[in-house]
Formats: sequence, structure tokens, C-alpha cells
Amino acid sequence: MLRASLLIAAMTLGAATVHAADTTPYVQQIEQWRVDRAARLTAPDGWLSLIGLEWLHEGANRIGSAADNDIVLKAGPAHLGTVTVGADGTVRIALAPHSGATVDGRAVTEAVLVDDMHAVAGAAPATVRFGSASFYVIERDGRKALRVKDAEAPTRAHFAGIDYFPIDPSWRIEADWVPFAPPHKLEIGSVIGTIEAVDVPGKAVFRRDGHAFELLPYQEEPGGELFFVIADRTSGKETYGAARFLYAALPAGGLARPGKVVLDFNRAYNPPCAFTPFATCPLAPPENRLDLAVTAGEKKYRGGH
Repeated sequence: MLRASLLIAAMTLGAATVHAADTTPYVQQIEQWRVDRAARLTAPDGWLSLIGLEWLHEGANRIGSAADNDIVLKAGPAHLGTVTVGADGTVRIALAPHSGATVDGRAVTEAVLVDDMHAVAGAAPATVRFGSASFYVIERDGRKALRVKDAEAPTRAHFAGIDYFPIDPSWRIEADWVPFAPPHKLEIGSVIGTIEAVDVPGKAVFRRDGHAFELLPYQEEPGGELFFVIADRTSGKETYGAARFLYAALPAGGLARPGKVVLDFNRAYNPPCAFTPFATCPLAPPENRLDLAVTAGEKKYRGGH
């Protein structure tokens, strides 16, 4: 019932009304993308389920919902167990007797917790589950933290839906792809103060309102889509201030040759940080802050923290 109501909210509360006469194949495609986006966001383990980002210190970290723990969780048993961070960065958990928790679905007393940066490609990090809640270890700039989720999180239960600009096909732009040889370096900051240097394989150049604009993407994984972290004149006003995200398929001729890349700003969407304070989102770099009002895609979340 909860998930059904969340999906209805996502599709009806904020989405711009589209009349039947306007449902071209492109409009239908964007509408379906919005439905899929809402489904991912409102899933039991989606971004709306986050209830904590708990930084670990080296050595033993006692965890549980009781106040006498080193890390006090918002859900779960009073004393869940102890997470120990070794000098070499290895993370282990020793579960308390009768905690009822599992590690990757197995009832064990102790286990190594592989974090999100060291999990085998395509595999999820080791996950500890207890009741409706769970956590796994993330690593950011050499620091370890517990990313804690709960299917019954208030942010999920009280999801306010997503507001959008009207679907506008003119914001589906075919940009020129200009490769860089060798790739350029771009520094990407985050909401938690880290800075990551990423490889930028080229730039997307497009024209709007008689002016030329450029955007620099990177790839989150080898061979993956182009990922743009952008801001524009609507940022902090109609849209989330820190950034919006946009993915684009690779140019048909590959990244090493000039070509075309489609920037569909109707698919520009909010980062997790627009919905929860417990995410670690990248910020739009100065190079990707457009002197242009991109009136397409997701607007600011009305239920924002």
C-alpha cells in the first residue's frame, strides 16, 4: 500500500499536466521516464529510505538504537553489535546475541563488511539487515561511514511527489561532441566537503537563444554513459541549488572522435541531497554552471529538508 501511494503521489502531485492531444511518442517517452524515476526513488531501499549517514572512527564502534552506543541508530535493536575499523581500512562487524540481524541474508555472528568502493564490479557492498532497516559501509575520501536505510523512513512515508517543468521537446538538444586528447581533469566538490579529480573525455557544445554553451561530463564507470553535474539560472530558485544531474548516451562514433551527443534536459533530475540530508552528492563545478535558465526537468522538491 505504501509503495502504491508513493508512486501515485510521484506521478500526480508534481508532474505537469499533459493533454491527450499532446501525447506524442516523445512526450510518452518522457512520461514513462518520470514513472521509472519515481519508482526508483520510492523503492523500499531507494534514496527516500535514508535515515542516517554515520561516520566511523578507527577501532571499535558500538552501534544500536540505545543512547549508550557510540553510534545511535534511528531504528533497530537497542544493541546491534560492534563495527570495528582496522588500521588497514578493513571493516568487520560482530553482531550482538539475539540482534536478529543478517549480513547479506546470512545469519552470522561476525563478518567482513566490504564497502561500496571495494565491492566487486557490479556487486553491492555487504549489507546488514535488521527488521525494516539496513546499512552498508561507504568510503568517501578515505573515510568510512554507515549508510543507513529504513523502508519505513518518514521521508518515504511522507513523500511529496516531484514537480516538473512542462515537457518541452526544444530542450532535447543535439550538441557537438568535442573530444579531449588527453582527457582533461575536473575537480568535483561534494556536499560533505570532499573534492574528487575526475577525467573529462571531452565537452558537449550547444546553442540556445543565439548563444553557445559548453558542458563537461565524466564517466562514473569505464564505458558508462556521460554524466553531467549541472547548474543554471534556475538553481536555488525554481530548481535545487546545488546541482541537477543529467545522463547522455555516448556519441555514435565513440569518445575519441568529433560527433554528436543528445542532451535531453527534460530528463534533468535532482540529486539525492534534494530529498535527504544523509547523501553525499557532487556539486556542480563552475565550468558547468550555465548562464542560461534551463526550464526543463525536475523542479525543487517541495518537501525538501
